[in-house]
Order: sequence, then C-alpha cells, then structure tokens
Amino acid sequence: MAPNSPADPLAKGTIATAKQSFRDLFTWRQRVVVSNERGETYTEWQDPDPIRNPISLFAQLSPRDWLFFLVGLAAWTADAFDFHALSIQTKKIADYYGRSKTDITTAITLTLLLRSVGAACFGIAGDKYGRKWPMVANLIVLGVLQIATIYSATFEQFLAVRSLFGLFMGGVYGNAIAMALEHCPSNARGLMSGILQQGYSMGYVFAACANLGVGGSTESWKTVFWIAAGLSIAVGVVRIFFPESQQFLEAKVRGHKQGASPREFWRALVAMLTQEWRMCVYCIVLMTWFNYYSHVSQDSYTTFMLTQKELDNSAASRASILMKTGACIGGTVIGYLSQFIGRRRAIIASAVISGCLIPAWILPESEAGLSASGFFLQFFVQGAWGIIPIHLNELSPPGFRSSFPGITAQIVNAIAEKTFITKSNGRRVEAYGPVMGVATAIIVTGMVVTTMFGPEKRGRSFERAVAGVESTEEVNVVRLRVSAEEDKDIEMGDVTGRK
Repeated sequence: MAPNSPADPLAKGTIATAKQSFRDLFTWRQRVVVSNERGETYTEWQDPDPIRNPISLFAQLSPRDWLFFLVGLAAWTADAFDFHALSIQTKKIADYYGRSKTDITTAITLTLLLRSVGAACFGIAGDKYGRKWPMVANLIVLGVLQIATIYSATFEQFLAVRSLFGLFMGGVYGNAIAMALEHCPSNARGLMSGILQQGYSMGYVFAACANLGVGGSTESWKTVFWIAAGLSIAVGVVRIFFPESQQFLEAKVRGHKQGASPREFWRALVAMLTQEWRMCVYCIVLMTWFNYYSHVSQDSYTTFMLTQKELDNSAASRASILMKTGACIGGTVIGYLSQFIGRRRAIIASAVISGCLIPAWILPESEAGLSASGFFLQFFVQGAWGIIPIHLNELSPPGFRSSFPGITAQIVNAIAEKTFITKSNGRRVEAYGPVMGVATAIIVTGMVVTTMFGPEKRGRSFERAVAGVESTEEVNVVRLRVSAEEDKDIEMGDVTGRK
C-alpha cells in the first residue's frame, strides 16, 4: 500500500465544494481530514480500506457492542413493522372504512410529515435526558397507538391516531442508530451500517409475513396491528435493561445533564447551523431524494400487484416478502462494499442500476416475474439506503441527523387512481405501474446528480469527538472522568456489563 500523501484542504464555499467533490469521485484515493495528538488538522490522500472477510469484521465487536447493536436493530425493525402494518394493508383498510386508497394513504402522509417533527422533539429530549428513556417511551407509546388504531371507529379517529403515531415514530430511528453504531470500529462501519439499515426492510418482511398469515379478509388487518403493538412494547421493555449511551455520559460530565438550560441548547444549535448550514441543506436535499426513492418503490407495490396485476392477497404478499428479502441482502452487501469503493460511488452505482431495472420491475404479469424483478430492484434501492446511516454519521454533527420524509405515497396513489390503462384482456385498471416507473426514474436522476456533487467523509474519526469540546486535551479529560463515573456506577450496582 502506498504511503499517504498530502492533499489540498477541503474547499470553501458551495460551488468550490461541489467542484472538488465531483473531481474526487474519479480519484480512487480518499481525501481525509486527519487530527494529530495536539489537535492540529491536515488533509491527506488515503488508500481505501481493503476488502476484508466479514467474519473478521464481526469479531472486532465485543459482546457488549453486539448486544447494543442487536437491540438498536430490533428497535428499528419494530418501528418499521409498525409503519408497514398500514402501508402493506392499504386496500383492506380502505375497504374497512369505505374510503379510497388515496384517502388511506393520507394517514401515511401524516405519519411521514409528523415523523420529522417527532424526530426533532425527541432529539432535543435525547440531548437533555439521554437516549435511553426517550427511546423506551417511544416504543411503548407506539405499541399503545397501534392498539388505538384498531379501536378507531371512524376514519377521522383513524387519521388522528396515525398523526400521533408519526410523532412518536420519529423518535426511534436516531436513538436506535446511535445505540447500534456508536462504538463500531472504523473499518467495520460500512458492513454494520448496511445490516442496521435493513431493520426497515425486515420490518416490511415481517409485516408481509403477518399479512400473508392472517389472510385477505377485510377485518384481518387488525390482527397485524396487534402483532405490531406487541413487538414494539416488547423491545421497549428490553431497552430498559441496558445502560445509558456513552455520549450522554460524557455530556453529563461536562454539566449538560438535566440542569442545562434550554437557552444553552438553542445557542449551541444556532451556532452549529451558522457554521454547518451548507452541510445541513445538502443532507436534507439528499435525504428528501432517498425518502422518495424508497417510498415510491415500495409503499404502493402491494396495491399495484393487487389492482393492476390482479394477484390475490397471498400471491401479492409472497411477492412482497421476496422483494424485501432482496432489500435485506442488498443493503448488507452494498453497505459492506462502500467501505472499499466509497460511499458516493456505491450510492450512484446502486441508483443507476435500479433505474435500468424499472421496465423489468413493472412489466411482468406473473407472480414469479414480479417477485424476481422486485427482488433485484429492492436489492439496489436498499443497497443505496444501507450506506445512509454511516454516511450521515460521517457528514453531520451527531446530534443533528434528520431527514425530510416527503409525501410520496399519497402522490403515487392519487395519480394512479385517476389514470387507467387497458390490459390485454380488455379490462381497465388503475395505472400504478407507469406512475411508479416514471416517478422512480425522476428520483434516481435527482439522487445521482445530488450525490455526484456532494461531500464524502469516509474514514472520518468521530469516536473521539465530544460535542461542545474543542481540543483533544479536553476530550481526554472528559473521557477519564466518564471512566471514573462508570467505575463508581459499577461499584454501586447500577450498571452491568459495561466495559
């Protein structure tokens, strides 16, 4: 491996950064900002991490790290199951309330819009009170709201409950990601990020399996919601038995525990936005594309198979399961490869390939054809998504990871229900396939362009970083004090299993 060589510093300004990022996309070596022991920073070219045996990467995580990772993964999976319990049963619920499918996807829209509000609110709560108890509260309340959905007698009550659901759903992702990846070794980040993100796909697969198991009767949607409620509450209870995050303990040592005033928090937030506003805007734009990308390609796909392709509930559920199985595999594989080929190259390649697969995704008529094409399309859709947790960690200040989910599901259903195509047997059906295909092609183009001109900080060291602490010396002092606190907690019997 060639020795690292000096690189010109990171560009300043929006246009200069875009030009530098575009050039770096065609340079195999990675431009990395390095900090030395004195806190000085400089930029150098580094070779990409070599492809390593995944088993050796898994072995770098301690048993405690694995437990935290698995609980974070379980929380994200339960959160996704809760959401997809609705999206995968749109037709059943529409029939139950006597409304159109577009009316039902209004609930999806409200959930996604209010999820971002919930993420902001519970992010502040996590900064002030720690990540543990906000996450426990989120999961248990989500379970209760799933039960409340079952007992919603009118469509208006249904929408009100799903709005509240969105607020609490937003608080899970950030805490789950932080819990799972906080202590992940640098060269294992891509692989573990890919696995973690697939909690979303696993939630979809479990929801589809539950939908398949309960059958196609109109009332059967309630059983899936009962299962979702039990899963969320169970994971919330399990989280109670794990200690607080290392990040919050370090913040507590610096005096930012419950005594910190809201004014201090907002002052820090304003300072961050003033300094990092370009990065925040870029991440919001990127995540807007990503949320459209996933929701366009999945939320209406089961409805598409039931209506335009006229499959029965069992066939559509089986195809959905295979589709999201491809997502789970793709997210893991491409997340792992991003450690070697780079985050942006992996995202762009996945997006382009998924765009090429659009015709094969919407044209088949049989269950087998739809299953196979859905498998491969979602392999690359969620392959790109598998990179996102660690890519955002490396780009953004840890306390401000957020996304703007969008309202894609409602747009697709509204357009499709007003657009019809004539099948070969002469029947006119709602045109979900063409609408999803055109929308996905537009989104893929936007994603590729945005990613090509955006930054990448693969290899960035953030384990030593502590929010609000400027120098390396201060960081070391904080960590020594945290270790002392942990030793004290262990002696008192308050914390178990911590290294």
